[in-house]
Amino acid sequence: MIKVGIVGGTGYTGVELLRILSTHPHVQLTAITSRKEDGLPVADMYPSLRGKVGLAFSSPDKADLTACDVVFFATPHGVAMAQAPALLAAGTKVIDLAADFRLQDVAQFEKWYGIPHTCTDILQEAVYGLPELNRAAIKAARVIGNPGCYPTTMQLGFAPLLRAGIVDAGNLIADCKSGVSGAGRKAEIGLLFSETSDSFKAYGVSGHRHTPETVAQLQMLTSQKIGLLFTPHLVPMIRGMHATLYARLTQDVTNEQLQAMFEAAYKDEPFVDVMPFASHPETRSTRGSNMLRLALHRPDNGNTVVILVVQDNLVKGASGQAVQCMNLMFGLEETTGLTHVPVMP
Repeated sequence: MIKVGIVGGTGYTGVELLRILSTHPHVQLTAITSRKEDGLPVADMYPSLRGKVGLAFSSPDKADLTACDVVFFATPHGVAMAQAPALLAAGTKVIDLAADFRLQDVAQFEKWYGIPHTCTDILQEAVYGLPELNRAAIKAARVIGNPGCYPTTMQLGFAPLLRAGIVDAGNLIADCKSGVSGAGRKAEIGLLFSETSDSFKAYGVSGHRHTPETVAQLQMLTSQKIGLLFTPHLVPMIRGMHATLYARLTQDVTNEQLQAMFEAAYKDEPFVDVMPFASHPETRSTRGSNMLRLALHRPDNGNTVVILVVQDNLVKGASGQAVQCMNLMFGLEETTGLTHVPVMP
């Protein structure tokens, strides 16, 4: 059994990890930390876990995380890098759901996250945890920087086109929407029901921290210089993410060739569903699952390809993807514990 610790188990990605790992056949939940909720049974905070998780939260100073085989950090930026050195020295692997190990460029990290990076030596060995594009490296990793939710949709949507070299990589557009849970479990006026319900807005238009992460990863797929215009939006729903991606074709290809390209790219990927050409994937078709669905469109058969991508921002966009990485790191079947069917209606 894999002994698992979770740092920051009270937030949405933390409880999503607990939901997934509580029924994982090869996992033993060993420690779940929360300084504020020390001693509180996990199931008292999240009744959905009654009968599944018998542990109580413990303060970080009481939890022996070095006794774990792997520790997930579902915490604010900066926490994982502070604790990673001691864990790695004890032989414990680290999967960070925040941004501490996503960006190899330290200057970019410090610019966008506003804190100094305190363990650049570990950052150099950290592996970006997007299995569909980085599987071999993940298998051998000790430290994983779990991708952001928006970057997952953008990378998997654009990757086949960039690898084929048939689009203008300098003029990519991503128009993306996320449910309110993407902002985390916190009491802020802008996240209150009366503030978000019956409303829709863009944010981070002049610059968003997921842009440099996405550009850095997309740049590995092409020799062209990546130019990405990314606009995120907040939609009045709890879970779900929809990305509408635009790329301009630079070569003459048929719709059938485009569809075949995407189907070939993801034919062996258990969590990427390439739908029939001109389909309209819905966020509800992925709710509660680790599945990402996408579909291609080509308006008026012109030179613009539109890729529609949907996922659950808390699962494939966060905790499910982290468990997918854990499975690879420990030599398990990649889909273990992750075959939940989406919840509808």
